[in-house]
Amino acid sequence: MTQELLYLSQGDVISLGLTMPEIMDTVETAFREKGRGHVEMPPKPGIHTRTDAFIHAMPAYIRTTGAAGMKWIAGYPENAERGLPYISGLLILNDPETGFPLAVMDAAWITAMRTAAATAVAAKYMSRPGVKSLAILGCGVQGKSNTDALQSALPTLDHIYAYDIRATAAERFCQEMRAKHQVRCTSCASPEEAVRAADVIVTAGPILQHPSPVIVPAWIRRGAFICTLDFDSYVRAEVFRSADLFATDDVEQLRYYQKVGYFNGVPSDALDLGEVVAAGKPVRRSASDVIIAANLGLALEDVALGHEVLMRAKARQIGTKLPL
Repeated sequence: MTQELLYLSQGDVISLGLTMPEIMDTVETAFREKGRGHVEMPPKPGIHTRTDAFIHAMPAYIRTTGAAGMKWIAGYPENAERGLPYISGLLILNDPETGFPLAVMDAAWITAMRTAAATAVAAKYMSRPGVKSLAILGCGVQGKSNTDALQSALPTLDHIYAYDIRATAAERFCQEMRAKHQVRCTSCASPEEAVRAADVIVTAGPILQHPSPVIVPAWIRRGAFICTLDFDSYVRAEVFRSADLFATDDVEQLRYYQKVGYFNGVPSDALDLGEVVAAGKPVRRSASDVIIAANLGLALEDVALGHEVLMRAKARQIGTKLPL
């Protein structure tokens, strides 16, 4: 019997119309299954063909849903100079019964959406109730998708402070966010200006092997929630050390990255986001706690969201069937 798989382009994936609340629910469910011990997910191996660039293999299997597969994803900071996106890649889904590939789809949109959803899930359990202001450092794809997700998860947000090393990018970001979310948005001249004004802080720059982080404890409001998507590229070690609580989406992978030089100052008693979600209750002990979540980006998020994309594509007969 001839085997075939379904190919879904980025346009195909986007056309399915998954909303951010739906994506957040899918990602939160995946974290809950991780916290309950129902996910198989080895640390991601990678190759590095340029300084500060990566190509990673990210496999995962969620036993309760049968979602199985691997994302092959690249991040190249210098792509901006070529007019190309920082992130590119493919997601492959497999039949858990036979191992045969079921689908290959664009992973760039999925990566942006699931990363933002993971930030929102962390904020749901860790941010202070009634937060009003959000700082976004890095106004590219992740800055935009994280703002969308946090506007959904934290409906009291009404002012965004945006910083980017390219001032024009921050200004464009603010124009887009004002129109999309009907909120105030201020383009900031420095990271300090953005951070000092914010209850919630998201750092979304490129991941750098030898960063020059600038954020210091004195800039951070009491009660703030910080999510570092770019590892420690913006946040200094003393910020990690001074936090009241520190969490990560995967403790095992965090320890690996510490061994290769990232995350100096991170405490040894990191909370695991999957365990937090499985417990089903906020972890904040006080309104004045400063809480940091270092979300590394997990394959379980990609596979869970890709599985939902595949189910919808099949139902709507979207995509191109290819013979193996």
